Amino acid sequence: MDTYVLLQHYWWLIISLLGAILVFLLFVQGGQSMIYTIGKSADDKRMLVNSLGRKWELTFTTLVTFGGAFFASFPLFYSTSFGGAFYVWMAILLVFVIQTVGYEFRSKAGNFLGVKTYDAFLFINGCLAPFLLGVAVGTFFTGANFTVNFANISNLGGTMTISEWTTPWRGLEAVLDYRNLALGFAVLFLARSLGLLYFINNIDDKEIYDRSRKELWIEAIAFVVFFLVFLISILFSGGWQSDTQGVISIVPYKYFHNLLEMPVALVVLLSGVVAVLWGLGSTLLTTSRKGIWFAGFGTVFTVLALLLTAGWNNTSYYPSLADTQSSLTIFNSSSSKFTLSVMSVVSILIPFVVAYIWYVWRQLNKVPVTRAEMEGDDTKY
Repeated sequence: MDTYVLLQHYWWLIISLLGAILVFLLFVQGGQSMIYTIGKSADDKRMLVNSLGRKWELTFTTLVTFGGAFFASFPLFYSTSFGGAFYVWMAILLVFVIQTVGYEFRSKAGNFLGVKTYDAFLFINGCLAPFLLGVAVGTFFTGANFTVNFANISNLGGTMTISEWTTPWRGLEAVLDYRNLALGFAVLFLARSLGLLYFINNIDDKEIYDRSRKELWIEAIAFVVFFLVFLISILFSGGWQSDTQGVISIVPYKYFHNLLEMPVALVVLLSGVVAVLWGLGSTLLTTSRKGIWFAGFGTVFTVLALLLTAGWNNTSYYPSLADTQSSLTIFNSSSSKFTLSVMSVVSILIPFVVAYIWYVWRQLNKVPVTRAEMEGDDTKY
């Protein structure tokens, strides 16, 4: 494997890891979607929002980092998807904007819209963000409607279009594929489950604890059902494969064979699934409050394995439904060798950033959220 190919695989690994961490951090969105279910009073809602408010910026920052890294390492995907599936990505951007507004102005003096309005903003973000992101990622496996003219890439300074979307729906047609919907709902119910696990771990209140454990049964079962629908349908469907000449063809059971041919990815996937189920089960069947950690690490492992399966082993990570040869792989859509090399040097800082996030998390979680903490403190969310 030459250096350039190694760098392309390395950066798909980085992108996959960032995406996996992002899915875990969507527990913030999942918790927001439970504001009205778990929060029965104004004090309940204030505890929930302040518990999540300690972490919401981590999710937003990771989303921006994920998008920036994707743009820098695989710019052709960024221009094709973000420029083509315009409506989907703008909807995702909008729901994250209203989340920011919700946290920043919910309890500010002179809030003329009222707390209920900002709670509604948080609820909308909590429901739509995980679902839309899940549907968007589903197209990594099911494909999208675009064409790419690779010959125009070398036409620097020209006006010819490199990629075009072939439907007027600009990405909204993804909801017509049940597999995308299954992943969207799986991510939503996973986020809601993680949000409940986070409440159980972070809030010291019996009423919140009891309601969260009761609701977790429903959310966990829904997650397992939708995840199995997606996983089984993908493993037994065709996938897009690139040969040594860059010619792309559809291969039956491609993702199933990928897992068999990449045993490390298979082990990571199975370990992740077991960890998620362990985190959910230990919380539901015992009095443990640490299920968020098992389920969290399990989420990262599971999503990491799925994204590696989508991009490694000569697989097209963004298949074209309009023109098979337009499908994007890590080879035909990446930045130059020089750019990836420079970025790889910068990526050495990633472990330090992760360590800092872990430190901040630990500091913020030293004292659980309680009703007494909420009293008389107007600096809270």
